[in-house]
Amino acid sequence: MSNILFQNALKRIKQKTPPIWFMRQAGRYHSHYRKLKERYSFEELCKTPDLAAEIAFGPIHEFDYDVAILFSDILFILEGLGLKLKFDPGPKFNSYINSVNINDYNNIDQAIEHMHFQFEAIKVTKERLPNNKSLIGFVGGPWTLSKYAFGNNNSNLIDTNINLEFISTTLIPLLKKNIQLQLDAGVEVVMVFDSSLYDLDKINFNEIYVKLLKDIAISFPNKIGYYSRGKNWEDLNSAINFPFAGFGYDHTIDLSSVFKDQNSGFIQGNFNEQLILNETDIFLDDLKKFIEQMKSNEHLNGWVCGLGHGINKNTPEKNVHLFIENIRKEFS
Repeated sequence: MSNILFQNALKRIKQKTPPIWFMRQAGRYHSHYRKLKERYSFEELCKTPDLAAEIAFGPIHEFDYDVAILFSDILFILEGLGLKLKFDPGPKFNSYINSVNINDYNNIDQAIEHMHFQFEAIKVTKERLPNNKSLIGFVGGPWTLSKYAFGNNNSNLIDTNINLEFISTTLIPLLKKNIQLQLDAGVEVVMVFDSSLYDLDKINFNEIYVKLLKDIAISFPNKIGYYSRGKNWEDLNSAINFPFAGFGYDHTIDLSSVFKDQNSGFIQGNFNEQLILNETDIFLDDLKKFIEQMKSNEHLNGWVCGLGHGINKNTPEKNVHLFIENIRKEFS
């Protein structure tokens, strides 16, 4: 089971039509998801393999994305470490890690046992999907997870040294086990979503954090995709030679520079997710400009078409259909 367009993008094989997937494509914008949410809690949907598979399959059936994504959440891994988590409706922790209690939240074996529901969800999802669709998994980025674990909603509260200690001693080994779990279950690639990287300063990013990302990449050569938000392309340049499967980019990044400099792995993105919220005629004008801009590149080898970030819950389903139809029409 695999999508040929996605496999070609991973290998940088030249092709006219890019594969398409959106971050959060199985979620609140989709009526299929909303109907299930009327009957089940978010936790039940994620942790019941049959339900998680049904939600992952829904947007494939409705919109014909090329790639399905495990339906889960990045924060369950912190729940596995012992942080009490509930969704009401967004994620809320009863307490946070700090310098005093940090050693109470380092049981990696306990945490990975907690994540076994993802293994089962992937197995069932694969059974539901057509043979011409790919399936990918995901984990949270180390810095993003650490911010949640420490309650660092305000960047002024971040003790970078404590965060980085927790990342290197607990999160990196745990994430590697979680990635292996998902690969063993049958996903083709595991994305690392590091959406909160914007407030990690350049010095710590370049001298410490990049080495941690390298550790993940070399542990799973060409199996890990990486997405960050808030870092310039120049900041990420130091990581492009690591054996990542590819990188995702938000709409602020000029992909023409990326296609010139990134010589291996997929390049995912990056239509502004806010523009797809507009009235259909306005949205189509913006999409036309995006298509023209992408066509201006000399080559688009490795392109995985998608949004700059996750799809907004208020996105009209009609616009999703139109996005996919127009991309396939114009790049055929």
